[in-house]
Amino acid sequence: MRKFQMMHILSTAAIVLLIMITLCGMLSWDTSKTYETVNQYGETIKMWGSGIYARDSYLKATIFIGSDMCMLFIGIPLTALSVIYDVKKKDKLSFLLLVSVLAWLLYYAASLCFGVTYNMLFLAYTALFVCTFFAFIIGIYRISGEHFDVPDILSGKPYTVFLVLSGISTFIAWLPDIVSSFGSGRLQLIEVYTTEITYILDMGIISPTAFICLYLLKKRNSFGVVLLSVLLIGIIVVGILVIFQTAVQLVSGVDLPIPAIITKSAIFTLLGIYAAILAGKLYKAIVEGE
Repeated sequence: MRKFQMMHILSTAAIVLLIMITLCGMLSWDTSKTYETVNQYGETIKMWGSGIYARDSYLKATIFIGSDMCMLFIGIPLTALSVIYDVKKKDKLSFLLLVSVLAWLLYYAASLCFGVTYNMLFLAYTALFVCTFFAFIIGIYRISGEHFDVPDILSGKPYTVFLVLSGISTFIAWLPDIVSSFGSGRLQLIEVYTTEITYILDMGIISPTAFICLYLLKKRNSFGVVLLSVLLIGIIVVGILVIFQTAVQLVSGVDLPIPAIITKSAIFTLLGIYAAILAGKLYKAIVEGE
């Protein structure tokens, strides 16, 4: 019977850190303490002014709080269930699910470490990044030694369409912002930040992973199944995440143009629903193949 104790320990530590981080984030939801400051471009920016996001912009703080809410109500229970399921089952599917969840906890941790203005939770952010990073590395190392039969359903059009859409959706969402910045030399909504970590992670890692996965599946390489699971779980979580973020922004009075809602919210929500359908079929096929 397989044992991955260190991976479970790190995952449990990540859950504890997530509870603290997300609760602090949600308790920062107070729109009465805003103030204005001048950024590095000489623009007047509205700042949040409350809690751990006091030195973040009003727009970004609402996004961070929405993410915290999603992680508290969806991410933490999902991680806990994945750990418990793997401890009990110790089969390929349970391990695959845990590795997939850890990949997206790592994404969240990286977003906090490199995206949020320095605050009193910095060490907690770093600890979360360390736990999820090494848990994911251990998981990838161990799962690379497993053989997954590539289900015949993965050669069908639905999965190909999903991977292609996942690969190009990040560019549809973020590339226009970057292209439009070429003239001014800065992003339109750069506010008080120096860069946008989401653009880097999505276009630099998520998009290539989708196309690499597609290539591996075409070659019937079992590691393609691992990457597919990571992407499916991730897109499902992102689909839920943007709903929380958009809701917090709207309640907080952030002016969201319809085009922005369509390109940055609706696309990922619909893709998340599509991913959930495909994930159910994939995991059923894996169970039937064992």
